Amino acid sequence: MGYRQIAVVLLSGALTPLWAQDYYPRHNFTFGAGAALPRGDLGPVLQTSPGISVGYGYRFHRYFQADVGLDIAFGAAQVKDYLITDIGDFRIRDREYFVPFGGRAILPLYRGRFLISGGGGGAWLKYVERISQPSYYFRVGCPVCTSRDGWGYYAQANLSYFVWQTIRVGANAKVIRGHTNGESLGPVPGFQTHDKWLLLNAEIGFSF
Repeated sequence: MGYRQIAVVLLSGALTPLWAQDYYPRHNFTFGAGAALPRGDLGPVLQTSPGISVGYGYRFHRYFQADVGLDIAFGAAQVKDYLITDIGDFRIRDREYFVPFGGRAILPLYRGRFLISGGGGGAWLKYVERISQPSYYFRVGCPVCTSRDGWGYYAQANLSYFVWQTIRVGANAKVIRGHTNGESLGPVPGFQTHDKWLLLNAEIGFSF
């Protein structure tokens, strides 16, 4: 092996750690579970409820990521009515849906294994009443179920740690503000309200 080949091998070996440090996963899927805490006009009439979240982030730069997701709160309005039909009685429950879309800035630490991030963007809010369907193949309509929706924005802060090359765990805090309008839903009145939610989740993620 000549001197030039030896120099190339040594240079490649020296640069390999730098390339490893520059690497970051582009595609990031997140699944979370925690609590949804109503605030604003809804604070006095809704209750803290369990919630889940799913999200996808495209990390187009080492320090920046575009995000979209879905958060669901279960039973914050405490709707416990029944739809009476000829084929039986069906329980009516409420769900609160949030669709945030935006981005975040990321601070990678400890060779990229520990991530601190924060960001925000727009959000769509929808609250609905729905019945427990008898089966996947046979659906029953709910003429008495109500809904309301609106637009707003969100801000979030996140901590996550890669426990393995593609698996990470963490915690996320998200504040959603917006206006919803529509029909009354449980104790929520049938006019425009100024809504605020605090969503707290423990998360597990998959990145590649």
